[in-house]
Amino acid sequence: MNLDKAELGLRDRKAPLEMSANEFRSIGHKLVDEIADFLISLPDRRVSPGESPNEVRDLLGTNSLPEIGVSPEYIIEDATKLLFDHSVFNGHPRFMGYITASAAPIGALADMLASTVNPNVGAWTISPIASEIEAETVRWIAELLGYPSNCGGILGSGGNTANFIGFLVARRAKSNWEVRQRGMSGSSSQSLRVYCSSETHTWIQKATDQYGLGTDSIRWIPMTDQLKMDTEILEKTIEQDKENGDVPFLVVGTAGSTALGSIDDLPRLAEICREHDLWFHVDAAYGGFAAALPDAPQDLLGLREADSVAIDPHKWLYSALEAGCILVRDPQAMVDTFSYHPSYYKFDASGEGLPLNYYEIGPQNSRGFRALKVWMGLRQAGREGYIRMIAADIRLAQILNQLVEEAKDLEAYTCSLSITTFRYVPSDLNLQNDEREAYLNQLNSELLTELQDGGEAYLSNAVLGDKYLLRSCIVNFRTSLEDIEALPGIITRIGKEIDKRLRS
Repeated sequence: MNLDKAELGLRDRKAPLEMSANEFRSIGHKLVDEIADFLISLPDRRVSPGESPNEVRDLLGTNSLPEIGVSPEYIIEDATKLLFDHSVFNGHPRFMGYITASAAPIGALADMLASTVNPNVGAWTISPIASEIEAETVRWIAELLGYPSNCGGILGSGGNTANFIGFLVARRAKSNWEVRQRGMSGSSSQSLRVYCSSETHTWIQKATDQYGLGTDSIRWIPMTDQLKMDTEILEKTIEQDKENGDVPFLVVGTAGSTALGSIDDLPRLAEICREHDLWFHVDAAYGGFAAALPDAPQDLLGLREADSVAIDPHKWLYSALEAGCILVRDPQAMVDTFSYHPSYYKFDASGEGLPLNYYEIGPQNSRGFRALKVWMGLRQAGREGYIRMIAADIRLAQILNQLVEEAKDLEAYTCSLSITTFRYVPSDLNLQNDEREAYLNQLNSELLTELQDGGEAYLSNAVLGDKYLLRSCIVNFRTSLEDIEALPGIITRIGKEIDKRLRS
């Protein structure tokens, strides 16, 4: 580029991305007012826009990158309208689809504040207060679960990342060679083995794929009739692998499966891991925070015995995306897994006390300030507030299950934590056996599509055996009894319309 100093404006620089204080104040105040009005309007809006991919793409068009920028006021107005008019609202009271919580409003303010200061929470010296807030947030999460508060921990993007970190710490701790130096080729005659139930989230496939073990290293343990990992088969499989010369190293327990909300017998899994010297990791991304309830089931409380626990504040702490968390009982195990000290890092803080450098205990160096929104939410609601909200979500799921059992054309299946599964079954359906199941699967699949597109409520699906089920998951502090009571009628009305259409 042949631009001279005058053209670049180096002496009196005004960058294209800068905003004056008055301009920022004016645009910001207007946006906050519009967000507040939007939040109030949520119950009266459609949950989803019901638009096709092409319809949404056409809103943006196929324009090239702008050569010259436009005013920030116009951009904010345009983006606000696009998001408010063409989004699926997981903050809507009748969003009961995926395990994406209704986000606390304080999180929006926290993200704005965090982005304004923009600390890089990779090293203490360049993010002192942000690093300490994250450390306190991790400690509070551990206290809420009843996990040792002197554990190690770090916030990541979500459940996949949190589970990946637990996986990598386990791999280093339990492999019988120097895996960090020699990699997975360090032992040509032995294969690491990981054990999990058939209901385990797909992160385990990604982890074994990405970190050198391969998906064949997974031992998928079947479920019992109570939808828990079969611990007898688990023990037999571990013994068989040992006899074959393999290296069992990790058992993954599930505290709230994605599809059904099922919980493994975590205390028994902890015993098995101690007996065989295996790392015990619990995927508690969804259900873990229910361990804070005074009547939490013993199976769930077993997560307190784990070597590591993955949990998502952006699920049942109602934090805005993204916010996942990994807790590791032995903090040094995280340092042993991730720490390196290149010459270009000089992050030794002066004064008393050792700094907490997050680049040493996780895969990222540059890191955003995710912890602020979680920390603010914990301060606003406190332990009592979260217990009350989580208990209400579970109770609403139980009430929905009761309403489904009482409904003429609905068939209830499972109810665990805040997940309820059921399906629409016309009472006059005369089909038998395989033909009947195939018809009901098609009927309920089309029912779900029409429900999601219609915008009255938003559910997802689960598959249990050969049955396609409707799935309601409530991690939403805005959902009320009125919303739950309306759902069976909505489902039945749409189901009748589709049944009539299919039969004709």
